[in-house]
Amino acid sequence: MTTQGHEEKRYDPRDTTLKFVNRPDALDPMPPDEGDQGLRVEMSCGHAVTPQSLTGWCRSLLDQGQYKFKCPALKDGTLHKCDALWSYQEVRRLAVLTAAEMQHFEENMARLAATEYCDFKTCPGCSSYIEREDLTNLCVQCLVCTADKNAEVQFCWQCLKPWKGQAPRSDRCDNNGCINHDLQLLRNCKTTSFPEVNGVENCPSIRACPTCGHKVEHDKTGCKNIICPRCQVEFCFVCLKLTPECLKTSSYFIPCSAGVAPRQTAIPVWHRN
Repeated sequence: MTTQGHEEKRYDPRDTTLKFVNRPDALDPMPPDEGDQGLRVEMSCGHAVTPQSLTGWCRSLLDQGQYKFKCPALKDGTLHKCDALWSYQEVRRLAVLTAAEMQHFEENMARLAATEYCDFKTCPGCSSYIEREDLTNLCVQCLVCTADKNAEVQFCWQCLKPWKGQAPRSDRCDNNGCINHDLQLLRNCKTTSFPEVNGVENCPSIRACPTCGHKVEHDKTGCKNIICPRCQVEFCFVCLKLTPECLKTSSYFIPCSAGVAPRQTAIPVWHRN
């Protein structure tokens, strides 16, 4: 495989390890310009791509905070997304990633994977990274500061001030101004509508993922469902049910049978298996 310049990428027609197909690009179905000899290859899921379209789609997923690359094309003759998971090795090869692109992809994938599996903050005393083991307790001990000062040093995960009051607590410490800004945002955010989903109006514009509690916004295009960039679980932004549950009584582009879920007053805690 070769590339010609930064913008234009082409497959090497002599590469016998690729499966070339004469089908439209599933990620960019617009017909190619006249005289364009761009080749298309088949991904492991069976859909055809070009290196440009594959690079663009996977880069857009990274920009949305997703590091698992899934096929967005529709299954033949249906309105269901393919959703096949492509390995990075496959993407790297068939997108003909340059060295700079590989560096960009791999650095961002590592960062996103770390935030998915770990909950880190910086200790306000020594600036070392702290991982919170008990996600229901805001009182956190810094082992570095404790060893330095030969005394137990605790701070509040929420306001990042030295801990005051009894512990454990999940709502706040006794410092003035210790409030959950995420909850305030969920309670006070503007409402939004979905132009492509009939009859959905006055939906809170920010939601906490019902699986992991990560704050997400909908870009108001396409269907009402969204994939959480942290836990990768798909849920309905309108009724807050997981997508398979929502689809039992609704579909991607019609109102939910349960209507618009009210503003959230608590943030789900992610119980990782």
